[in-house]
Amino acid sequence: MNDPETTGSFGERMLQQQFGTADRAAEFYDRQVHGYLTPAMREFIARQNMVFLSTADSRGACDASFRAGPPGFCVSPDDRSLTYPEYRGNGVLASAGNMTENPHLGMLFMDFTHDHIGLHVNGTVRLYTDHELRAWYPHLPTETAPGRQPHLWVHVTVDEAYVHCSKHIPHLEPAPRPRLPTDRNRPKDSAYFPEPSPVHQGVAEAGTDHTSWRDRLRIRR
Repeated sequence: MNDPETTGSFGERMLQQQFGTADRAAEFYDRQVHGYLTPAMREFIARQNMVFLSTADSRGACDASFRAGPPGFCVSPDDRSLTYPEYRGNGVLASAGNMTENPHLGMLFMDFTHDHIGLHVNGTVRLYTDHELRAWYPHLPTETAPGRQPHLWVHVTVDEAYVHCSKHIPHLEPAPRPRLPTDRNRPKDSAYFPEPSPVHQGVAEAGTDHTSWRDRLRIRR
């Protein structure tokens, strides 16, 4: 049983009182929110090939991201932990960088194809090298991404896990990715969202604040 006074945030409880949903929320906390992964949750995670991530740096500036791999790329060694590989990618390491400042991580696993259900897992992170984590968990998968080696492993100690209801989850059918782009005029990823042309930029500059969102957040603080 979860104590509704300690489950969820202060902001949640304040709005629950304001909108008259405190009793419903208390029932949800009591029945659905767990401080560990149930066997059904661990089986669900083992079937998933993607997860959405939410991190924030020490100032609270947020970042949302996505990880994918073959089913089982995200491993639950026991009912209190999860781990998944991090690759070098574009070299920015935004998610892992945030974790070094603020170890709190939100994860959302979604089944779009079969059961149309989701699973939230919130926890606390530590980063390990492949060698370090395999010393503890020698049975970690080795083929999480063909031809690539993990740069780091993200190890999550579970704080809470709970269902995301099926309402409004769209139905998606997996399909093989085309070998060649369907649109040969498609720009490369690095040019997909280009800067405005000088003509358009000149028109917009008069009323545009080019201060980055991170800098604006720091100014407000």
